[in-house]
Amino acid sequence: MDHVALLRGVNVGTAKRVAMADLRRVAADLGFERPETLLNSGNLVFGASSRLGADDAAGLRAAIARATGVDADLVLLDAERFTRLAVANPLRREEREPKLLSVAFAEVPGALDGVAPPDVDLGDEEIVVSPDAVRQWLPAGVLASRVPAAWWRGLPTPVTARNDATVRKLEALLARRSA
Repeated sequence: MDHVALLRGVNVGTAKRVAMADLRRVAADLGFERPETLLNSGNLVFGASSRLGADDAAGLRAAIARATGVDADLVLLDAERFTRLAVANPLRREEREPKLLSVAFAEVPGALDGVAPPDVDLGDEEIVVSPDAVRQWLPAGVLASRVPAAWWRGLPTPVTARNDATVRKLEALLARRSA
């Protein structure tokens, strides 16, 4: 069963630098099968003999911290859940640039249930909160987002965001691995 581990804030700027070869090595050392990374931003895909949970995510996070010196929030999703959340994105449309569409995956499944979008003027931005993810259409780019940082900090669980171009590449990688 394949899984996707998304590390938060890895290789963004000069902080939290992690070599993707180190991520693959850590996963292999833990006994995970066929570890692969995508891009240079903390996207790790690997196989396991069964569905992994919160304890496994904590163990992977601790092993990465020991091996690299970097402790980063980590969202662990099985391939089925990742694909379901990616495909169910109500803001995904053909005419939209995937780099301007963001998906923030919740660390704890269902933890965002009942969370309301921020009560601010979003302009052309769109945001949809579901129990497992926050999706944003960011026509002016992520740095121009009108969603207050305090709203993100107030979420009941950490989230890790990827743009939809990366999400689609991860979907393709998972499909290739399952073929």
